Amino acid sequence: MNEHNLLTRATVLVVDDTPENLALISSLLKDTYKVKVTNNGDKALAIAASDSPPNLILLDIMMPGIDGYEVCRRLKLNPATMHIPVIFLTGRSEVEDEQKGLELGAVDYITKPISPAIVLARVKNHLALKAMADLLRDQNNLLESEVAKRTGQLVVAKEEAEKGKESAEASLAEIKNLQTQLEMERAYLQDEIKLEYNHTKIIGQSDALKYVLYKIEQIASSSTTVLILGETGTGKELIARAVHDLSLRKNRTLVKVNCAALPANLIESELFGHEKGAFTGSQLRHLGRFEIANGGTFFLDEIGELPLELQGKLLRVLQDGEFERLGGSQTIKVDTRIIAATNRDLEEEVRQGRFREDLWYRLNVFPITSPPLRDRREDIPLLVDYYVKKIAKRMGKTIDIIPMLTMEALQQYHWPGNVRELENVLERAVINSSGPKLRLVDELKKPAKDAPASPTKTLAAVEHDYILQVLEQTGWKISGKNSAAEILDLDRSTLRARMNKLNIEKP
Repeated sequence: MNEHNLLTRATVLVVDDTPENLALISSLLKDTYKVKVTNNGDKALAIAASDSPPNLILLDIMMPGIDGYEVCRRLKLNPATMHIPVIFLTGRSEVEDEQKGLELGAVDYITKPISPAIVLARVKNHLALKAMADLLRDQNNLLESEVAKRTGQLVVAKEEAEKGKESAEASLAEIKNLQTQLEMERAYLQDEIKLEYNHTKIIGQSDALKYVLYKIEQIASSSTTVLILGETGTGKELIARAVHDLSLRKNRTLVKVNCAALPANLIESELFGHEKGAFTGSQLRHLGRFEIANGGTFFLDEIGELPLELQGKLLRVLQDGEFERLGGSQTIKVDTRIIAATNRDLEEEVRQGRFREDLWYRLNVFPITSPPLRDRREDIPLLVDYYVKKIAKRMGKTIDIIPMLTMEALQQYHWPGNVRELENVLERAVINSSGPKLRLVDELKKPAKDAPASPTKTLAAVEHDYILQVLEQTGWKISGKNSAAEILDLDRSTLRARMNKLNIEKP
């Protein structure tokens, strides 16, 4: 069965209390899919749980009775409907609303007034992903059923070992083969997801980037601690993932912790775990990230934000590979490779007494500096081509013309926010482009040629100035659409933490 036949036979349920919206979306989808419609949440739940459930649900949020959030929550709690993908239809596009919907289990958002091209593209993509997931789930269920069946046969065979030793050994070999096949199927699904979202690709051909890739190949096969230095948005996490993927630990877990995103009172428990009753509310034993990363790689992002009182405990893990859980006395041994990253000048932090000197020496065994985008301008055309295609595909658009003046403006801009800022600028440009030609929204000003050279700043000062610049540009809007958090690609809580750390206050 090819993908076209699979998608054209799919049923889409449209739930909206506005008759005009029901009519518009139904007419848009009816030539390609079977369409069911309803105007309230109770009927939607009944249709989803019926003998002929839909393959996908387009769900309005604001409805009388139970709203779209509650409908989605009930769908995901019901085993019969939990695998039906839900795309929210909303007149709002606040980050908090989107996060709430995605946490409830929705796969996507479409903002009203709807774009027919976006609706068709999102419906087609998510039906295709569901078809792939259903197929792999069925295959895994069959394999697991076969493993259970063979395991039962092995138990019987062992009890009658004298009568059927050869049969038992054959069954054991078959079980191992089936388990290997099951793992290969799961690995295949993970590879498909990586190909779809492309989390680990490092793009560029500049000498600066080639040197970074050379350093990665140099160190990857060992278990040496790596420290990745560089400004915000330069791709330090991609470098960490590349080191892990080329290492002997690539088939084990890469565990990541952002030290700036965790509250100070929780970070010790997250890193090292805690015992039951270690503090108020700790009802169960909790394994820390170091235990989860045993045998694999542990990536400590924003290591400069780690509280001073925990740096000694981290130093002990680096030196001896051991620690105790919070509230516990048992020493736990782990074999974990440490990769740390920071945009701070750790030597200056040591001089200021905010970072332990002995920990600095332990981390700074093999430093790799991620170059800022302004030092590899020849990579900008490659990055622009990659991000424009990726963003346009996600939005259901086709953009294949990038004017020469636009590319020149992108290459001449100094990019204080680096690749992350470039991606945000290109996303706004794709949204603003109605045809095949890319149109920039942002005014990218060239640095003044005759301006006197400014004194060298610390990474903290550069970060302070950039965050302040973005806040002033957005009128001090912290969260929501076109806010500072969106432009900086940070969570609202993380941005506020950085503002407190850098003493940034609204005038």
